[in-house]
Amino acid sequence: MSDIREAATTLHGQLQRGLGRAARRAADRPGAGEYVYDCVRRDPRWDARCDDRSLYYARLMVDLELPAGPLAEHLFDPADHADADEARVRLTLDVLADLVRLSRREAASPLRRYAEEGAHWFEALDTLVRLGDPRLTDGLETLVAARCDDDALADLFAGSGGPVAAAWAARSPRIAAALDRRRGRGRPVPPVAAARSRRDRTDDELLDIARRRDDGAIGAIFELGRRRAPVLLDLAEELLARPSRWGGAVARALWDYGPETLPRARDWAAERGGCRGVGLGLLARHGTREDIPLLMTHLEDALERRDWAASAAPIEGLGRLRAGEAVPLLKTAWSESSYSYLRPRVLTALTRTAPHTAEAFTAEGLWDCEEAVRAIAVQTAPLTDDTRVRLQRLQLDEAEDPGVRAASAARLV
Repeated sequence: MSDIREAATTLHGQLQRGLGRAARRAADRPGAGEYVYDCVRRDPRWDARCDDRSLYYARLMVDLELPAGPLAEHLFDPADHADADEARVRLTLDVLADLVRLSRREAASPLRRYAEEGAHWFEALDTLVRLGDPRLTDGLETLVAARCDDDALADLFAGSGGPVAAAWAARSPRIAAALDRRRGRGRPVPPVAAARSRRDRTDDELLDIARRRDDGAIGAIFELGRRRAPVLLDLAEELLARPSRWGGAVARALWDYGPETLPRARDWAAERGGCRGVGLGLLARHGTREDIPLLMTHLEDALERRDWAASAAPIEGLGRLRAGEAVPLLKTAWSESSYSYLRPRVLTALTRTAPHTAEAFTAEGLWDCEEAVRAIAVQTAPLTDDTRVRLQRLQLDEAEDPGVRAASAARLV
């Protein structure tokens, strides 16, 4: 989609990025509620698979006393049945679910109605199942059994399906049968014989198998990685030249190597070939202070290009190496990045490289959209009147992650 994000210096832009500073400012800014609605309706996440937003926006709706009506209007807009992309409603459904978790029970009504009438009804059903309250789904089992084939039921009841699935199964034989099949699958039997066969082979034999690029290649690659065989570094230069599942397996297998990879990793990181990303990842994990200039160059380049994913490895490496010269770039990444999933890495790097400077960011992090940021912040934020009040709220918030709640309670002792 086109970039709908406003400048990071504006309240609207900060709300789009899920920054804690925006959550703190919103209560004092007339019109902030319209910005919140806009963020939910026009999902601003850089990567919806990773970036958290729903609880952040739901909390803002509670704090600003915003009604759920405009979200329902978005769900049932005439465009709903004309837009085949479920991304139009995914964030709205999740925000409604989090409003229910925050005791705004009226948000359940449009969520259930969309499951019955909406174009992307399966997404709403999935949201209701994950919400886990059978009182909100009573009577929907007939619709589920009528609309879902066996594969859809299996997807809907990933894991056990929870209390909603159990309640439906008690009234629907078809759903009960689907749950039984799901539970009966169990875990696949590990291919013990194949694993033993690979372990009996030499590095060169495994290298030959890996180069075939068939189903057996993956196992051979991981066995070479388990051995930390040097030949895997050569294979990486062959398989990472273009994206493939075998290249992905090599990248994962190399993740467990140690400092012995540094000479090759430095060469890869300095190039622009397919091994560049793996090289940066290895430098982030194992590099020395000698590698700070190269990591700085990559971070500067990634930030200039707004390539937030490419920023992750340099940030991790510079933080691990406690590179004080990186602090201005880290502050820029925190404020500017549209990729909120990046911020836990930024906050970790700041706390390692500049603990005093990091205090303002850890305090802000208590209001951040990312659970991982809040997890760091509750353990490291300075204790002031404001942060104590926030820690108390996080401790008591049933919608918050249990680990964050427990850490908040520990800080307040």
